[in-house]
Amino acid sequence: MSDQEKRNEIISELCVAYWMEMETVMNFIACSINLDGVRAEEIKSSLQADIVAEMNHAQVLAKRIKTIGGIVPGSASFTARQSSLQPPKKMTDVVSVIKGVIVAEDSAIAQYSKIIQLCDGFDYVTQDLCITALGDEEEHRREFMGFLSEYEG
Repeated sequence: MSDQEKRNEIISELCVAYWMEMETVMNFIACSINLDGVRAEEIKSSLQADIVAEMNHAQVLAKRIKTIGGIVPGSASFTARQSSLQPPKKMTDVVSVIKGVIVAEDSAIAQYSKIIQLCDGFDYVTQDLCITALGDEEEHRREFMGFLSEYEG
C-alpha cells in the first residue's frame, strides 16, 4: 500500500470517528433534555458534561482530517447509526439511556483502537490524538458502567 493510500484509509476512518462523535453529541443532547424524574438528574448532568468532551473530540478529528489532506464532511454525508442511543419512548427509562451510552462508548473505543493500529509506525500524531480520545471514551464508559450497576444492582 502506498503512503497516499494509507493516508486515505486513515482519513476515511477519521471521518467515521468524526461522525460517531457528532451523532453522540446529538443523542446526548436529546437524552439530557428529554429524561424526566428524580433518578434521571445525575445521568442528565453527566451527559451534559460529556457533550463538551465529545464535541471536542469531533473538532480535533476534523482538524486532523484537514491537516493530513482530507476534507471535513458536511451534513449531507451523515448517516445515523446509533439506534441504541435514541431517546426512549418512556422519558423515565434511565436504564435504556445508560445502556445506549455504553454501546456508543464501546463503538467509539473500537473505532479509536482501529485507527491507532492503522496509524502504527506511519502517522504518530493521529495515533497520539486517538490514544487520548480512547482514554476519554474508556473513562466515560466506566462512569456509565457504574451507573448501570447501581440501577440494576
